[in-house]
Amino acid sequence: MSLADYLAKNYLTADSKPEKKSKKRKTKDGAQSGLIIADDDASGWVTKSLDGDDNDGPLHVGSTTAEFRKTKKNNWQTIGAPAPSSADQAAADAIIASAAADSSVHNAADEDDAPVVDDTARTMESGAHAGLQSADQVIAQLKRKQEEEHKRLLAQGAGNSGQGKETIYRDASGRIINIAMKRAEARKKAEEEALAVAQALEAQKGDVQRADHERRKAELKEAKFMTVTRYADDIDMNEELKEKERWNDPATKFLTKKKGGKSVSGKPLYGGSFMPNRYGIRPGHRWDGVDRGNGFEKEWFGARNRRKDLKELEYAWQMDE
Repeated sequence: MSLADYLAKNYLTADSKPEKKSKKRKTKDGAQSGLIIADDDASGWVTKSLDGDDNDGPLHVGSTTAEFRKTKKNNWQTIGAPAPSSADQAAADAIIASAAADSSVHNAADEDDAPVVDDTARTMESGAHAGLQSADQVIAQLKRKQEEEHKRLLAQGAGNSGQGKETIYRDASGRIINIAMKRAEARKKAEEEALAVAQALEAQKGDVQRADHERRKAELKEAKFMTVTRYADDIDMNEELKEKERWNDPATKFLTKKKGGKSVSGKPLYGGSFMPNRYGIRPGHRWDGVDRGNGFEKEWFGARNRRKDLKELEYAWQMDE
């Protein structure tokens, strides 16, 4: 008993005999003889629609690949305008190539002249971008930052920018300092210091120096009305010469007009004889006639006289030779 008979007898089912597979199987259905394009997402459990309007189903191409290769007719279709001739196409290609070359040269020149500034990069407080970049790019970024700030200040106006307003100064406690008052105080202080220096210099002068200064000022005022030339009969000049005292003048005792016994400051002078000094100052009227100096004036006059005598002797000896 075969296995099929045994199964049919005991289990009431039997498998049909397997068909032998032929090497070349030809299907009689011509609809499935072409190329089939199926969806990759299909899982196998697809139900066909009854009306035959299934867009998700496989697409059957009528002719096979072999038939497409064997056909001698050109099945390609031209879409759009017809292709130009070879001469027109060459001329058009030449124009396009020249335009592309000019555009590339122009773009390269612009890139060399003006550095590229990336606006999307992170900007620092100075206006320059962070990261590695060239010096020209940094200079361009800083310049653009300055221009933007200048435009912003111009847009705000002179009132908000503080242009033309005076600077406000404050002390350590924060109080406002009045500049005009401080300048006036500094000017007054400078004038007081200059006056103190002038008074100190004036205090160093004696009565004679001050009197001579006043006399020279008076002479300068009178010189405005004086003539250019002065002759021997000039009264002012003769009076000035007569007032000068000379120790070796023999005609001094014949002068009828005697000089008063008062100094330039108006104080009385000593009327007797006294030891001369290099300044020509006479003693006061209360001097008792006793020389209380250290003898320097006497030595000074002696050295001066000796130097003068030696000079005269040397000249005389040279004349004798």
